[in-house]
Amino acid sequence: MKNKTILIFDDDVNILEVCTIILVDAGYTVKISETSHDIIEKVTEIQPDIILMDNWIPEIGGIEATRLLKQNEQYRHIPVVYISANNDIHLLAEKAGADAYLPKPFDITELENTVERVLNEADAK
Repeated sequence: MKNKTILIFDDDVNILEVCTIILVDAGYTVKISETSHDIIEKVTEIQPDIILMDNWIPEIGGIEATRLLKQNEQYRHIPVVYISANNDIHLLAEKAGADAYLPKPFDITELENTVERVLNEADAK
């Protein structure tokens, strides 16, 4: 399962830092972006196995960025975990076309378990 690359889109540098530390410690390669307007270019460059997408990210926002990815024939297979502090995160994730969601604040175990579960589901397809 390890040796997978995770691309995190979030404009909160503290979240990026914490998630990077946790996921690198768990054995993943982690790449980050503080904006989402160039999602296709970033995905082309990094070729992630999974994406963690914040809802409130500058430029076009998490919903639009996720939709752009899911409309792209080459990259629609990449699972997206939607991350937000919104109470209606499940609705936002559904609207975006995300594969899963993780409400903020989350704990280390929740983050690791969600990433692992979504990667396992993607590998099973």
